[in-house]
Amino acid sequence: MTIRFGTDGWRGIIAEEFTFPTLRKVAHASAEVLAQTYPGTGIYIGYDNRFLAPEFAQAVADTLVEAGFEVFLATCAAPTPAISWVVKALGGIGGLVLTASHNPAAYCGLKIKAAFGGSAPETVTQAVEELLEKDHLPPRPGGTLTHFDPWELYIAEIKTKVDLTTLQTLPMPVYLDGMHGSGSSGFDRLGLNIGKIRAERDPLFGGFSPEPIAKNLTPAFKLLKGLSEEATVIVFDGDADRIAAVNGDGTYLNCQVLIPLLIDHLARRRGQSGAVVKTLSGSDLIRRVAVARGLKVYETAIGFKYIAEIMEREPVILGGEESGGIGYQDYMPERDALLSGLYLLEILVATGKSLLANYNDLCDELDFHPVYDRIDITLPSAEFKAKLIERLAQSPPTEVCGRPVIEHLTTDGHKFVLDDNRWLLIRFSGTEPLLRLYCEGGNHPQVAETLQWAKAWAVPSV
Repeated sequence: MTIRFGTDGWRGIIAEEFTFPTLRKVAHASAEVLAQTYPGTGIYIGYDNRFLAPEFAQAVADTLVEAGFEVFLATCAAPTPAISWVVKALGGIGGLVLTASHNPAAYCGLKIKAAFGGSAPETVTQAVEELLEKDHLPPRPGGTLTHFDPWELYIAEIKTKVDLTTLQTLPMPVYLDGMHGSGSSGFDRLGLNIGKIRAERDPLFGGFSPEPIAKNLTPAFKLLKGLSEEATVIVFDGDADRIAAVNGDGTYLNCQVLIPLLIDHLARRRGQSGAVVKTLSGSDLIRRVAVARGLKVYETAIGFKYIAEIMEREPVILGGEESGGIGYQDYMPERDALLSGLYLLEILVATGKSLLANYNDLCDELDFHPVYDRIDITLPSAEFKAKLIERLAQSPPTEVCGRPVIEHLTTDGHKFVLDDNRWLLIRFSGTEPLLRLYCEGGNHPQVAETLQWAKAWAVPSV
């Protein structure tokens, strides 16, 4: 079996690709590469609320102890950024987190965290893939196992970022939808009186994938019926490194909405400065807000590790991706839903308005009201994917919905910018057998038309 790392880690279906023997081999190779790449002491192992995640984590710990590593194993499930912070704060050589993030319940995965606290760069994951081709990895002498509380240092650090006393004065009802994930107790641990839904562990995630997109948020929409339009539900994904929200009127707020709000808040109210990093699929509003607040803007391929590379080399006020991951200045180059949630609470307290009202005010100020949507299509086969890749490379569309393509970007997938400021992005998921179609335009019918056109062009038989 060939192991390949996607945009953030290796993932597979439990008992099919993701098995105990394969995991032990991948974990050993990962630890070897981390030890060869980074100075430090120890490898920190964490896990989320998935099926068998604690048992997988224990198997990784046992394997690495036997191989001679100094191992620290979490005593309970915790957000992925909690493990990342512990690695950075305690000077570990890296971390291994048992999580498939937002993937469906049938999946588990392994994320590799580098000594600096962010996702391991491609040079590391490629080295792991190459090392896996070897038949035997020699053990090291003197392995040890120590248990640690993954929340303690993490919560202590988070408390330094905001004024929790101020956040006790929320002017509207706020709830957390934890999606049965490992971050569900985050606000509680900070002493904030925030309502909760889907807070308990459920390895089946209530029948939904723990990805904070509208189709998976039925419980949040039901909760808001009968509440005021100012009410807010903040949503964390399965390992609490991605965020979304739902407004009291039932409007879904993805990171195309939240990132511009957060940039404006950090720059204007908190007085922070630095660069903004967005991915290719990020809204054009992100760039416009950043420019309006005097901030430099970078655009990267999709995957937070690309954002992290820039965060490592210069001050970045915020780095964010369309799928919900956002990282911040003076912290670590890592996504963190809990910290993002706290900054959203600050906006609510500071303005006394809902997130949607704040967003509309920002769009009015910049005279730009974008509409965005994304659809995911399951690929019928690997052969189909290969043919579509070839077709995109050799004969990409020059017109979309009858509008000429004025720019074709291939930074990550294929992004087509049209002459009416609309854009379409066609790319393959790095973690699932999916084709993702993204579009931003001037109104809902325009975006819907574009996505249906793209689906018909790319996968006419699906």
